[in-house]
Amino acid sequence: MTSFSIGETDFLRDGAPHQVIAGSIHYFRVHPDLWQDRIRKARLMGLNTIETYVAWNAHEPRRGEWDASGWNDLGRFLDLVHAEGMDAIVRPGPYICAEWHNGGLPVWLTGTKGGLRSSEPSYLAEVSAYLRRVYEIVTPRQIDRGGPVVLLQIENEYGAYGADTAYLEHLVAVTREAGITVPLTTVDQPTDRMLDDGSLPGLHKTGSFGSRSSERLATLRKHQPTGPLMCSEFWDGWFDWWGGVHHTTDVAAAASELDVLLAAGASVNIYMFHGGTNFGLTNGANDKGRYLPLVTSYDYDAPLDEAGEPTEKFFAFRDVIAKYAPVPDELPARGATAPAFEVALSSRGAWTDATASAPVTDRPQTFDALGHLSALVRYDVELPVGGGILSIDDVRDLAWVSVDGQPVGTLSRTRHDRTIRIPSARTLSILVEDQGRVNYDHRLGEEKGLIGDVTLDGVALTGWRSTPLDVAAIAASLTESQAASLAEPPAEAAGAGPLAWSADFALDAATDLFLDTAAWGKGYAFVNGFFLGRYWRNGPQRTMYVPAPATRAGANSLVVLELEHLDPRAAFVGALSLGDTEE
Repeated sequence: MTSFSIGETDFLRDGAPHQVIAGSIHYFRVHPDLWQDRIRKARLMGLNTIETYVAWNAHEPRRGEWDASGWNDLGRFLDLVHAEGMDAIVRPGPYICAEWHNGGLPVWLTGTKGGLRSSEPSYLAEVSAYLRRVYEIVTPRQIDRGGPVVLLQIENEYGAYGADTAYLEHLVAVTREAGITVPLTTVDQPTDRMLDDGSLPGLHKTGSFGSRSSERLATLRKHQPTGPLMCSEFWDGWFDWWGGVHHTTDVAAAASELDVLLAAGASVNIYMFHGGTNFGLTNGANDKGRYLPLVTSYDYDAPLDEAGEPTEKFFAFRDVIAKYAPVPDELPARGATAPAFEVALSSRGAWTDATASAPVTDRPQTFDALGHLSALVRYDVELPVGGGILSIDDVRDLAWVSVDGQPVGTLSRTRHDRTIRIPSARTLSILVEDQGRVNYDHRLGEEKGLIGDVTLDGVALTGWRSTPLDVAAIAASLTESQAASLAEPPAEAAGAGPLAWSADFALDAATDLFLDTAAWGKGYAFVNGFFLGRYWRNGPQRTMYVPAPATRAGANSLVVLELEHLDPRAAFVGALSLGDTEE
């Protein structure tokens, strides 16, 4: 069997110096039927290794309900990497950041356990059980057992969060006890404090950066005096948030930095080679004083775009890699232009009407208290006589306020809204959306919904009904036989939300599609029951990627759950439209 180890100056493959030239593909952001295509294109760019995180909350969204099949079939993903003749790097966290909701940690864990990312015993017990499940998949696929896995990472940029050496030591112990024999690494941004706090003796330190490569390699070398230098997150692009711009990086500048790394003999992992998509409700969020939920696309301005097409960066990087390693002569074939067409949407009626079955509580119940993993909870309460100033301690994250069925306005966490004036009415309804959980630092696991007291002119409102709304289940219920069960909107309200809409369309063959959402407000879209994710006129993203395996030859269906208002037509366009850039 092949061996892989760390030498005095290099990685060693069967004793010979080896430069790792890797790229990131997150299996959980790519349709499983497209994994092989994306991996193959990585090889054609000259990469010899594929890196992936493991998203705990994708595998175990509810405690004890472990799933490693379908989209979560990490073993199959690694086998496809191996079949392509490539190596693999696995980063199981348990925390991954990755702009993925809650940094990859399950809500059931972060909502009930103290001492996150520390040696707190109850947290360690859950983490240990998780890692052992992952290692059941990874251990038999290590390179010294005939598989592709050559490196495994302990935690993730831990030096930016804490300095609990006992925690890291425990992770290493669990990893080795599970039969992991390949070298173990850590990654941190190249600052003295982060590199000191984020690793242990015996773990190989690597860096994460996207510029000033020579300077940062020098910093890394001070902290890792022997062995290969490695930038295990070479940031070749960036992520986007709602209300911002589409981030891009200069192709020539990125290629030049890659050249510097490879010329120095450093190993590299390009983050990302192919970003993919935050399908469903999987986007994370930033909050550095202002809450900014991330968009559905995770294109990342990567060498392979969101739809798997090579970009200018693909060819520039390929030319650089060819100076240092063999690159296949073959180039990836360009995909066909996606069909462009329009279909009319038919109204399916109101879809956020909450039933009265929810129990009455003194305070509104959070998403977490309800065990609710979908996007919306509707809160209803009877009002005393008279209107006034409605005040809420905290709204997480966006709320639509109405009284007696009439909209009053919105409260936004991003805008730091806390109060709104409401007229005299009998019933107050507040529809709250979880727009994405913060994926880093000490906001991990924060509760969602209406937080704290809700008062009217300083008097607490009590007697709340908190009704969870599962948007995927609602969309699935919209069959022809059930259409009559939804209340039809009055004619004057056509186009106003929250309303459900649907359309049928035909295709000659299964194909990638790009759903144009520029004429819509805010909501969720589904094709043939496949949850594409969120759309929002706030931009920058204007199209939703529909992967070909989610479509079929013949009849197809589209369901749209709109929260505000839309033009009742659906347009499919020929290419991605991810929004304006800073240039």
